[in-house]
Amino acid sequence: MDEALISAMLASTLRVSTPLIFCALAGLLSERSGVVDIGLEGKMLLSAFAAGACGAVSGSMTLAILAAMAVAVALSWVHGLACVSHKGDQVVSGVAINIIAAGLSAVLGTAWFHQGGQTPPVSDAVRIQALWPGLAEAMHGLPLVGKVLGDGLLGHNALVYLALLLVPVLWWGLFRTRFGLRLRAVGENPQMVDAAGVSVIRLRYTALTLNGILCGLAGSYLVLAQSASFSQNMSAGRGFMALAALIFGRWHPVKALWACLLFGFLDAAAIRLQGVHLPGMGEVPVQAIQALPYLMTVVLLAGFIGKSIPPKALGIPYSKER
Repeated sequence: MDEALISAMLASTLRVSTPLIFCALAGLLSERSGVVDIGLEGKMLLSAFAAGACGAVSGSMTLAILAAMAVAVALSWVHGLACVSHKGDQVVSGVAINIIAAGLSAVLGTAWFHQGGQTPPVSDAVRIQALWPGLAEAMHGLPLVGKVLGDGLLGHNALVYLALLLVPVLWWGLFRTRFGLRLRAVGENPQMVDAAGVSVIRLRYTALTLNGILCGLAGSYLVLAQSASFSQNMSAGRGFMALAALIFGRWHPVKALWACLLFGFLDAAAIRLQGVHLPGMGEVPVQAIQALPYLMTVVLLAGFIGKSIPPKALGIPYSKER
């Protein structure tokens, strides 16, 4: 395989996988604490709108990211208020968040910017640029692996590396710290945690807050790194892909990472295969190629949702009277 093609595929895979990784880790934190999070898609979408709107108006990357995280955390708290505090149905609450986010982003975008639900493009100063552009170019001189190292691995922005770094950090936090032990215990046996004198509600709200921060980073990435502005439904099902990756990865951060990279590779391959002529088939239909990641989502959910064992208390409202 050509070196340029390998580097392009690797770079595309990492770029496309980044919002999936953020969302999958967000869902992992929530569901490890026993709270189902179907609303990953809505949080990512509305936080992307917040990043685009705030970035276009303020001209500040920092404010845009903070606005995105604040909106996603607020949605996580609404989910917690409905499901943790008032013991509502967690799936219904998540679906409601998705519907509200889709409608609210379109209505506010139309009312504020009069561009059919889109936000104005953010300036280059607001967009997240490559972290080491000089180092990536310097690697091009190396034989055989220069482009792979330079363009494929070193030509990305800080959020890409942050997403990858968070995987081992989250693994360590979940499996090697007291907080992680308590969080996992809340998702397995909340009565035992409560009997030990630890607040179940506080732990679940902490997990939901961290969940919102990560969803906000995913939404920020869509606008400030991939696109230059927000457009309606630009999350395009990535939240559901992240949920599928989480289930396929069996609620483990490292396994979920590999699932996200698989989805990213399929998406990158779909872009590369558009217009390609295959022997005996002719030109590959664009619609079939674009459906590949979503088809894989359905296949993984259908094939693994029964085999993966979720946390025992997942989706069960906690009550001291139980």
